[in-house]
Amino acid sequence: MPQRKPEGEIDEEAPVFAIAAAAELSGMHPQTLRQYDRIGLVVPARTQGGSRRYSIRHVQQLREVARMSADGMSLPAIVRILELEQRVRELHVRVQSLEARVRIEVESRPGARVFAAGATGAAVTLRHGRRVRRSTDIVLWRPRHSDDEA
Repeated sequence: MPQRKPEGEIDEEAPVFAIAAAAELSGMHPQTLRQYDRIGLVVPARTQGGSRRYSIRHVQQLREVARMSADGMSLPAIVRILELEQRVRELHVRVQSLEARVRIEVESRPGARVFAAGATGAAVTLRHGRRVRRSTDIVLWRPRHSDDEA
């Protein structure tokens, strides 16, 4: 699910540049951009009529491709690097989402989870306020509250 940008923030993924503008911004010939599209290196969005539309992110990728190519890197290696960079961006978004969910969970249920080790060594969740039998259970962890930290 795409995330909404805060008002006034530029959407780097918005396909806004025609091929001529993207070529000029990236310092490349339009035919080079067409070739990169054909081989799947930098693939722009398409209008209903089939025209290519490049985003700011595409222009940044094209500049990076030019730099890596000038450094002697092969096109298949560049393709792989771009794929990995995209995966890192996706994982970053996922981590942010999971961190937000955990933060909400912790804030909505402060102190609600206490974990202990059962007689078999398995971790068990205890209800808040339940006493632990010292002979068979050991308390392992209890969340800190922001007002407990001083």
